Amino acid sequence: MSHLKWALNTSTLFPFELDVIEQVRVAAEAGYDGIELWVKDIESYLKNGGSIKELRHFIEDKDIEVVNGIAFFKWSDIDEATRKDGLRQAEREMLMLRDLGCKAVATPPTGDVENLSLETMALHFAELIAIARPLGVEPYLEFWGGSQQLSKISDAIYLAIESNILDVKILLDLFHMYTGGSETESLSYLSSKHIGIIHVNDYPASPSKEYIQDSDRVYPGEGIAPSKEVKDFLNRIGYCGYLSLELFIENYGTKTPLVVASEGLEKMKEVYF
Repeated sequence: MSHLKWALNTSTLFPFELDVIEQVRVAAEAGYDGIELWVKDIESYLKNGGSIKELRHFIEDKDIEVVNGIAFFKWSDIDEATRKDGLRQAEREMLMLRDLGCKAVATPPTGDVENLSLETMALHFAELIAIARPLGVEPYLEFWGGSQQLSKISDAIYLAIESNILDVKILLDLFHMYTGGSETESLSYLSSKHIGIIHVNDYPASPSKEYIQDSDRVYPGEGIAPSKEVKDFLNRIGYCGYLSLELFIENYGTKTPLVVASEGLEKMKEVYF
């Protein structure tokens, strides 16, 4: 699958406590095509005297693409004041991402959504899209396996339809498919153009999916994820977007950030190439 592109979600490097410049440097040196940056890390860089212009220049100099921003604004929430604040936060963060050259932002169900219907969340998502697209940033609709609402692929597809927005892009994550009970067969209802990015990871059989945590994620190919089925699906639909390594391992022992990033890229290619 030589048409695939490879990205590093910088959560993978969190144990090393690198600043955003070093995150970009490691990803580029390891050979990734793209990187997913966390908004909190960009803001920390700015707070410490950096500028978006300097960071963008550094990223371009390293010939790597910022393919998605990881953010947690509450675009949907049962409390209207909280949601409106979330939309204002979203606009600020999307403007920052745009100025960095990033054209997408992750949009998971971060607010209090337990007692919201998917239909209401669809209206909220449409409002977010109306803010985002004129800025040149595309919200990637993300389901979370542990969420009280929007926890499965089918929820995301339904929400996208109910939003009445053309070409909504969904963020796929194998870990969240597992914890939320999404079957790989659900993928067949997606076309390539409706996938924003795919978070790649694996997970062990134990602890069970009721108790497994983000920190239990492992490298691709080292767990029980249906990676071959996912690879076959991507082949069938001709997906040529990004696969992004997203781990939350808390301790890599004596490994350096570059070794971790390089091993992750190698394992992704072994499984999906």
